[in-house]
Amino acid sequence: MLLKAALASAFERLTTASVGSPRMNAEVLLMFTLGVDRAYLYAHPERELTNEESARYDAALDQRAQGVPSQYITGHQEFWGMDLIVSPAVLIPRPETEHVIETVLPLARSLTTRRIVDVGTGSGCIALALAKELPRAEIHATDISPAALEIARANTSRLQLVSRIQFHQTDLLHGLPSQSFDFVVSNPPYVGESEADQVQLEVRKYEPRNAVFAGPTGLEVIARLIPQAEAALKPGGWLIMEISGTIAAGVQELLSRWDNFQATNDLQHIPRVISAHRPNQ
Repeated sequence: MLLKAALASAFERLTTASVGSPRMNAEVLLMFTLGVDRAYLYAHPERELTNEESARYDAALDQRAQGVPSQYITGHQEFWGMDLIVSPAVLIPRPETEHVIETVLPLARSLTTRRIVDVGTGSGCIALALAKELPRAEIHATDISPAALEIARANTSRLQLVSRIQFHQTDLLHGLPSQSFDFVVSNPPYVGESEADQVQLEVRKYEPRNAVFAGPTGLEVIARLIPQAEAALKPGGWLIMEISGTIAAGVQELLSRWDNFQATNDLQHIPRVISAHRPNQ
């Protein structure tokens, strides 16, 4: 089959399966199958796919039509200009999480010391972006999942940042020293079980549930993290977290004792990132 025909057939197949952005998915999976970039697809529409290539493309399309995210099929996702390895052991990094990096950077660059911990690191996307942008910062990252930490370490090695990040397998900040960090940063689970029917089916079905759902209300993990962050932060240190609009008021209430509380909206004008100063004792 010619490349152009293969793409057209894939588009129709994914459209019939109600896959979002069918053309983009068809292209991404063909680029993955052939090991080429998008420019190659447009420059070589008459290229003949081999039987092996056609079979591998068909298998990838079959997975995508069943709802498997394309990132788990290809094993890759871009974040903050970095190509990251991903697997079903970790949450797929999303553009919204880049707002966390954008919030941290101006605050961190104003300090002479920058000791940062990324809580629930998953793929390592936040810790890696901060390591890339803050070459003199000391960065730690925690996760309760050994499989997630394996992915994060693999990404750290691929990006040649092994010497920059220290990993800890632990629940949130348990066991880390008190008053030792300038920043506690996190993209914690924040979806409530009551909101499950509003979450995309492929997220519910394929992404790690304990990285998406926090409990009945969505505040359960954050409610545990806040006092641990208060203990781990130096006086005047910052807590910066990704949240959703549905829990913004609840998070603000949990941080009522903290100083300089601020919520930052994403491009959809939804509260997405909160920042707050550790309260003075």
